[in-house]
Amino acid sequence: MAYEWYSLDELARQLGRDRREIERLASRGRIPAHKRAGDWQFHAAEITQWLEQEMREYSDSQLAALEVAQASPEVTAEIPVSSLLKPELVQVPLEARTKRSVLESLIEVAGRTWQVWEPANILKAVQEREKLRSTAFDNGVAIPHPRSPVPEAIGEPLVAFGRTLSGLHFGASNNSLTDCFFLVLCQDTRTHLQVIARLARMVQLPDFLPEIREAEDSQAAYEIILDAEKQF
Repeated sequence: MAYEWYSLDELARQLGRDRREIERLASRGRIPAHKRAGDWQFHAAEITQWLEQEMREYSDSQLAALEVAQASPEVTAEIPVSSLLKPELVQVPLEARTKRSVLESLIEVAGRTWQVWEPANILKAVQEREKLRSTAFDNGVAIPHPRSPVPEAIGEPLVAFGRTLSGLHFGASNNSLTDCFFLVLCQDTRTHLQVIARLARMVQLPDFLPEIREAEDSQAAYEIILDAEKQF
């Protein structure tokens, strides 16, 4: 989101939701909101974090609507994940056994494109996001990312994927193990939310996770990701 604060009408447009629905959520305390001069105002960073959590329970149609709402003229023709993922950004297996080593290894994979300018700052930003709330889903997938976009730390937005040989504790709410990791690095919040929504849709596909867990190598995993996105 381009601005620090949003009005009720602005947020409704940004989310592709009815204004009255957003107002009800704010009144019931179900969305981060602040009363300023008698009107509801919404902080962009708080809304982004709220959306990231809400997406876990969204249906495919809800995620698709969010994607459309985030689209801008510059990106509507692009497929979010496929356009940001390259073969060299996929690592199977990912040699890591701890949460920190997963993040470090993913950032190293991302650096293969020479688009990661400040790896130390990216690691710090991703770790800060994880401290707020884990990006791990209960299905063994995690989507680590900085708390806010990092345009000064990357040359171009990208997605990197890694699958560890065995699952590890990454912070899922049900304490399940995580073995599939998508690192998302974007320069703006619109693209960030669009990519997160698309990834959330992909992991809901019945065959996606079983297939990617059976992938023998990085190239096979890359092709599975691309084939999955073609279904949308």
